[in-house]
Parts: sequence; C-alpha cells; structure tokens
Amino acid sequence: MDATNAMDEDDRTEGSPSPEGGARDDGRFVRNHADKGSRARFSLGRAFSCAWEGIAYTTRTQRNMKIHFAVGAAAVALGIALGIEALSWAAIVICIVLVLAAECLNTALESVVDLVSPDYAELAKHAKDCAAGAVLVCALGAVAVAAAVFLPRLLALLS
Repeated sequence: MDATNAMDEDDRTEGSPSPEGGARDDGRFVRNHADKGSRARFSLGRAFSCAWEGIAYTTRTQRNMKIHFAVGAAAVALGIALGIEALSWAAIVICIVLVLAAECLNTALESVVDLVSPDYAELAKHAKDCAAGAVLVCALGAVAVAAAVFLPRLLALLS
C-alpha cells in the first residue's frame, strides 16, 4: 500500500495532494515534488496559514492540546493574580509555548506514523510512545517551573 492509498478522505481535504499526485486547485496544498521542481512560489502568508492550520488541527483533534491550553490559561491567570515579576513571566510563557509545540510535534509524528504504518507495528508504537513521552517530559518540567514560581507566593499568602 502506498502512502496516498493509506490516507482517508478527511486527510486529503486537510490540504494534502490529491490521489493523482497533483496539487489541489483551490490554492490549499502541501508542496510536493512537482511543485518544488517547478519552483512554484509558496508565499510567506501561505506558510503562516499552513502553520495556523496545524495548530487548529491539533487543537480540534487532540484532547491533550485542549488541556494544555486550559492549564496555560490558568497559569497566566494565576500569574496575573499573584503579580509575578518579568523573569517568572518569561519562564511561564516559555513553558506554555514548549508544551504546546511539543503537542503539535507529537500530533504530526503520530499522523506520519499512521500514514506509513496503518497496521500495528512495534516500531510504530515505540515512535508514538516516545513522542508522547517527550510531551510528558515538557509538561512535567512546566509543572516544576510553575511550582517554583507560584508556590512561594501562594505560601506567603497563606501565612
């Protein structure tokens, strides 16, 4: 089975090349070999649009991305309520961005693994597990940073 046949119809409508191998006519395509060979322009605006589509797809399809956004929003609200300083804000924002980016990469890797290995394969499982583990490592690091930033202030309020 080739990669095109492994995609279902929903995947094709997300901006993927058509089954015939050509770019879609609606201007929403991912560059393929023919596009690159023709030196067709892929505008900066289109590149940003594709990136936003990836974030939207991850948010729409991944429960954990929604959880990460909610926890990130809670961290921002807590930071505002506690009046944290600039360096603490930098640490919190970096952690939020890192976890969200890791979840996007995890989703991308899972999609590619599903595309190239539609049947169960132990190596595919390991690849997906490792990507999920990377998100977990980032999330645990973010919890550690949040504890270092917020706990002293919360304990001071309680005393």
